Amino acid sequence: MSIAATALGRLSRFCRVFDAPSPSGAAARLFAWTLLMAALTAAIAQRLEPAGIPLGISLFALMAGLAVAGLRSGYPHARLGLCNIVTLSRAALASSLVAPLAVPEPIGNVDAWLVVSVATIALALDGIDGWLARRSGLASSFGARFDMEVDAALGLILALLVLDSGKLGSWVLVLGAMRYVYVAAGLAVPWLNGSLPEAFRRKAICVVQIAALIVLNAPAVSGPPAALLAAAATLALGWSFAIDIVWLARRRTS
Repeated sequence: MSIAATALGRLSRFCRVFDAPSPSGAAARLFAWTLLMAALTAAIAQRLEPAGIPLGISLFALMAGLAVAGLRSGYPHARLGLCNIVTLSRAALASSLVAPLAVPEPIGNVDAWLVVSVATIALALDGIDGWLARRSGLASSFGARFDMEVDAALGLILALLVLDSGKLGSWVLVLGAMRYVYVAAGLAVPWLNGSLPEAFRRKAICVVQIAALIVLNAPAVSGPPAALLAAAATLALGWSFAIDIVWLARRRTS
């Protein structure tokens, strides 16, 4: 038996720890794991900025609460699965990074590298939760939406940290908040809320967005290189949204 097959077998057995007998049981288990992940959020926030612990915990509680509600109302499986725990862990990591924003002073270089490290881990885990969901047969619209909202939150937080560092002006928030602008536009233009087909391009551009924001938070990146990177990533993200908007507009008029 190959090493890869052995590792996959062990991972599958480990996934059974997160099984639950019903969707409501899955929600209960996710809530229990929320308490554990809240400790992770607090620990990282403590290192970054102790005054920001309540802010980090509050954001994580909001994200986890919405996830539990989503599980109870629209999760089609009877098992929780490791995939949702990984996404919850990503939410905890992202929430911890909001702590420095609780005070007006920008963080130092050491803490900036910690932000880069934590965000890189969150990004690396981004592809694992989807893979676990497909392998365990637990893929769902809930899981995809949960994953997308964690990505959006991480992007906005990283953009706010870049702005807080003084490297770039407020325009960098366009890179972090485009998803929320799109959602807000959907309130005024209902057809923007239509279902979109699966597209690898969308996920790839999301990775580019988050990766660019991580690099922008690195102390070594500033000045014209930072502005060029942010502008390129913003254009790529805007191009991706434009493709989706045009597709929805054509479907509406056809």
